[in-house]
Amino acid sequence: MAKKVSKNSRVGQRAANAGSGRDHVRVVKSIKDPATGKYTYKEVIIHKDNVKEFFANK
Repeated sequence: MAKKVSKNSRVGQRAANAGSGRDHVRVVKSIKDPATGKYTYKEVIIHKDNVKEFFANK
């Protein structure tokens, strides 16, 4: 039979893993095809510090 995990224990585990997934964001960039004029969308998950660099690059 499994033991019940206390709330304080779970809060401590979250604090130990802080910054693991919350620093990443999903961004979507629309790219227009010059030949056809249609748009395609590039969707990636990147670190939130690299968002400006992602949109600056063509």
